Amino acid sequence: MPFAYVQDLNPLPVGGYALLSTVVAALPVLVLFYLLVARRWLASWAGAAGAVLAIALAWLAYGMPLGMACASFVYGAAFGLMPIGWTVFAAMMLYNVTVETGQFTVIRRSIGGLSQDARVQAVLIGFAFGAFMEGAAGAGSPVAICGAMLVGLGVPPFRAAVICLIANTSPVCYGGLGVPIITLETSSGVPADKISIMCGHQLPFLSCLIPFYMVKCMCSWRQTLAIWPALVVGGVSFAAFQFFFATAHAYGLPPIWQLTDIGGGLFSLVTLALFLKFVWKTREEWRFPEESQKVDPGAKNASDPHDPQSEHAKEEVAQLLGSALPASRSALAEPPLTFGSVALAWMPWILMALCLVGSGYVKYLETDPVTKKSHPLDLLGLQTYYDVEIPGLHKQVVRAERLIPEGTPDEKKLESAVFRFNWLTAPGTPVFVAALLSMVLLRVSLAQARAVVAKTVYQMRIPIPTIAFMLGLSYVTKYAGMDATLGVAFAATGVLYPFFAAMLGWLGVFLTGTDAGSNALFGGLQKITATEVWNAHYTGAMSHLTLDQAQTLICTANSTGGVMGKMIDAQSICVATAGTNQVGREADIFKAVIGHSILLASIVGVLTALQAFVPPFTLMVPK
Repeated sequence: MPFAYVQDLNPLPVGGYALLSTVVAALPVLVLFYLLVARRWLASWAGAAGAVLAIALAWLAYGMPLGMACASFVYGAAFGLMPIGWTVFAAMMLYNVTVETGQFTVIRRSIGGLSQDARVQAVLIGFAFGAFMEGAAGAGSPVAICGAMLVGLGVPPFRAAVICLIANTSPVCYGGLGVPIITLETSSGVPADKISIMCGHQLPFLSCLIPFYMVKCMCSWRQTLAIWPALVVGGVSFAAFQFFFATAHAYGLPPIWQLTDIGGGLFSLVTLALFLKFVWKTREEWRFPEESQKVDPGAKNASDPHDPQSEHAKEEVAQLLGSALPASRSALAEPPLTFGSVALAWMPWILMALCLVGSGYVKYLETDPVTKKSHPLDLLGLQTYYDVEIPGLHKQVVRAERLIPEGTPDEKKLESAVFRFNWLTAPGTPVFVAALLSMVLLRVSLAQARAVVAKTVYQMRIPIPTIAFMLGLSYVTKYAGMDATLGVAFAATGVLYPFFAAMLGWLGVFLTGTDAGSNALFGGLQKITATEVWNAHYTGAMSHLTLDQAQTLICTANSTGGVMGKMIDAQSICVATAGTNQVGREADIFKAVIGHSILLASIVGVLTALQAFVPPFTLMVPK
C-alpha cells in the first residue's frame, strides 16, 4: 500500500499527550460555532469556511495529501446533493405546487375549523399538522406555517411561537422525507434502516409526552388534564403510526420509513378529528385570556436589523406562507369546504405516499433476501443505481491502527469511497414524480409550473449548499482521522457517554440549525466513540449489546437527542418570530424555550443510557 494515507490520531503530540491534536481536530466545529452563533453568518457561508479550514488542517496538521483532502470534500458534497439535496428540493417543490394552486389554503382551513378550543388546536395544528409539514417539506415550514395558523385562530403570537417550537421536536428525525436519517447513514456508515428502527424504539415515547408537555406550557395542570382524552388520542395515535412506519421493514414489509411523519401526522389528525366529532367533546372551550401584545421595549433582539439570518428567515416565511389568507379570514373570503374540495387538496400528498411506497418496493427488490446485500436492477437498459469509485481516494486511506480490530485483513484496513448514484430509489425521485402528477391533476398552467420551479430554486439556495458543505466537511474529517481523534477523546467519559451522545447531538442542532447538519458533523465521531466505549466496557456495563448494536444506539442518539435542540437554534427562532410577527423578541423566545430544550434532551439521554445498560431496555436495540 505505497500510495495510501495512514491515519494518525495524534499527529501533534506535546509531551506524549494528544491535547493539541484534539484541539486542532475540534477547530472546524469551533469555527462553525463562532461564525454561526457569534458572527451570525448564514449557514452556507459558515459551512464553506469550516470546510476550507478542515481541508487545510487535514493537509497541514494531519499530513493528508491535499488532493486526497479535496477528493474527500467532493465525495461528501456529492452525497449532500444526491440523494439529500435532491430529496429536499423535490419535497419543497411539491409543497409549492399546493400553494400555487390554492390547495394548501383548503388544507389549512379544513384543519383550522376542527375545534375552537385553543388547547385542542395546539395539538391538531402545532403537533399533528406540524409533524405532517415537517415530513413533507421541513426547512422551517412547521414553525412558520403552524405559528401563523394559530395566530390567525386567536392564539397570542408569542405563545404560538413557543408552542410550535416545542411541538417541532419528535418528528424532526423524519423531516423532509427522512433527510436526517439519510445523512446519518452517510456520515456514520450505520444503515438507515437500522437507524430508523432505533428511532422507532425511542421517539414514540416522546411523541406521547409532547402533546401533554406543550399544553401544560399553555395553561394550568387542571386545564391540561381537563382534555386528557384528546391528548392521549392525539399523541398515542401519532406514536403508534410513527412506530409502525419506522419499523415496518423489520417485520418483512418494504422500507417505507420516509413516510413516518407524513403518515403519522395525517393519522393523528384524522383520528383526533373523528374522536372529537363522534366520541368526546370538551366541557367548555378554553381560550387564552386577553394579553397585551406590545413588544417589551427592553427586550433585546438576537441580532441587528441587517442580521443575514433574520433576513433569510423573513424571506423564507414569506415564501412558505405564499399569498394565502390568514385562517381567521379565509372562511369569509373562500367558498364553503366540501368533501370533494378537501380530498382534492390532499391528493398531491396521497400521490407522494403512493410513489414512495413504489420506490420502497423497488429498493426491497434490490436487496437479496439471503445475503441482505444490494444489487442494481436492470430497467430498460438502465441500472436502478450506479456505484462510482472516487479516484485518488477509494482504498487509499488506511484507518488508524487503534480503530482496526485485531486480525483484520489488509484489504479491510482500507477505507472505501464509492458514491452511489441511486437516481430511481432516492426519495427525491418519487416525490418529484408526484409533483409532476399533481401538476397534471390540478391543471397547472405552464406559467404556474415555471413559477413553482423558480420559487423552489430560490428557496433552496441556502439549504442545499449548506448540506453539501456540511457533508463535505464531515468527509474530510472522517478520511483524515480528525473525527477519530475527537471520538477517542470523548470516549474518556466512559459509561456516561450514552447520555452525552444525545447531548452532543443537541449541541450539533443548536449549532447548525438542522438535525441533518448535526448528523453530518458528528455521525462519524459518534460511531468511533461508541466503538471505543464498547471495547472498554463490553464485558461489564455494555455486555448486553454487540458492537454493531452499540454503534446503532449511540449514532441514533445523535439524531433523537438532536431534535430537542431544534427549538433553540437561531434559524428556528428567527422563523418563529417572522411567522408570528414577533421580530424583535428572539431573545425572549430563546429564554422561554431553553429550559424545555435541555430537559427534553436530557430525557432522551436517560433513555439512551437505559437502552445501553439496563435489561429489558437493551432488547429495544436492533441487531
